[in-house]
Amino acid sequence: MKDLRPIRGRHYIENLVAEGEHERQDFKFLISDARKIARSISAFANHKGGHLLIGVKDNGTLAGVRNEEDIFVVEQAAHRYCVPSQAVTFTAFAIQPGITVIRASVAPARIKPVMVQESPTEQKAYIRVADSNVAAHPLMIRVWQFDSEGSSISFSDTESAVLSYIAGCSGGTDARQTSLALHISLEAAEDIIVRLAALELLEFRHIGSCFLIFAK
Repeated sequence: MKDLRPIRGRHYIENLVAEGEHERQDFKFLISDARKIARSISAFANHKGGHLLIGVKDNGTLAGVRNEEDIFVVEQAAHRYCVPSQAVTFTAFAIQPGITVIRASVAPARIKPVMVQESPTEQKAYIRVADSNVAAHPLMIRVWQFDSEGSSISFSDTESAVLSYIAGCSGGTDARQTSLALHISLEAAEDIIVRLAALELLEFRHIGSCFLIFAK
């Protein structure tokens, strides 16, 4: 199978499956949509890395890889639909005669964001939240793109006020609430939040169905 020689690893795979799907693990049995797989690759690469267990059903059943086409679709997802393209490392594990599970590993990206080409005119970045791939907040993308090198740790009064306000919001807040509370423009609030997050003083957390901003 694509020159992959399966190695013994039933107990290893069973232990992984016992963990369930989480922020660094996704089960995949039916692989037919390269763009959908690209979202998982993007989410892993933009977060802490992770892997797809190919040949595992959602309920944890070790059904095995169906054919070599599955690997081809994953490679297509990584190289055709991820921008920039991503490397995926495949390891095959023999579960029992006739049943092989493949671990497709994705490392954290050195250059973020990793976008998915959703259409000829649209790209989206994803991040892993628990066992789901979630579209990244636009400000998160700006943080990834922001070059914090040379940024001073001394803040203006406005930057200090933004950091203090967000630190006081125990349940999190967003850029609009911050701008209204401090009587600054939304654009100014967003710019400051991006800089503070790039300096790792703020973080984004997915709460319910949206991202909120918290002080670290």
